[in-house]
Amino acid sequence: MVERQTFVSRYLPHAVLLAGVAIVAFPVYLALLASTYDAASVQNGQMSLLPGGRMAENYTRLIFTGTSSSTREPVGTMLINSFVMAMAISLGKIAISLISAYAIVFFRFPFRMAAFWLIFITLMLPVEVRIYPTYKIVADLRLLDTYTGLTLPLIASATATLLFRQFFMTVPEELVEASKIDGAGPFKFFVDTLLPLSVTTIAALFVIQFIYGWNQYLWPLLITTRDNMQTIVIGIKKMIVTQDALTEWQLAMATAVLALLPPVFVVVVMQKLFVKGLVETEK
Repeated sequence: MVERQTFVSRYLPHAVLLAGVAIVAFPVYLALLASTYDAASVQNGQMSLLPGGRMAENYTRLIFTGTSSSTREPVGTMLINSFVMAMAISLGKIAISLISAYAIVFFRFPFRMAAFWLIFITLMLPVEVRIYPTYKIVADLRLLDTYTGLTLPLIASATATLLFRQFFMTVPEELVEASKIDGAGPFKFFVDTLLPLSVTTIAALFVIQFIYGWNQYLWPLLITTRDNMQTIVIGIKKMIVTQDALTEWQLAMATAVLALLPPVFVVVVMQKLFVKGLVETEK
């Protein structure tokens, strides 16, 4: 029996979807518009819904020169700092979580489950809770204003370890036995068997952890004192000064637009890999 579709049932879902996209995308569009005007036009509300003529000037000044009032470093430097921090955090979390979950699931050693529960309990201790002792250790090790200090305290992840453990527990025991019969050692089994099977989980976690590292604000604010170590999120906050009239809103909006690009790029690229991994897994 073929169900007949009415006009409402056919087009109403699309209309609702388009309305939702418009609501979400319109503020981003306004930020993009504001970045193409001068300061007076933005502050006086004289912008139209069409781009202005200051786009090249504003973005060139931001990326290569910076602003004179709040941030003395170019936004290009901030983007590099944020990218290094996000990549190190995401790759470090995935690597450590993969190894720890592999050890917990496939190796038998004393206090194995106790180690797992100790890792799991750290979910109740986010960075904000242990911020002072973490800062004290980083300061004592003289890691302030360094990439190591930005990334190392944020690398451990109980959530990723839990996800990889749950996935590894679904791997058939016959696959492990077959690898042993083929003469594969623990390292070869990990590299040749488990890693290819974990592509979808790795892709999803990479997207989540990259955005997590990119949006960090409190930790970089505490341990960075030099302008050349600031991240893009801190740069946006410093551009918005207390006196509203002194804020260069066109530059702040341009910085916000630039800050959006790397996470969006990562989501688009990793989404393709995620879908590809799902299809290959079904096959």
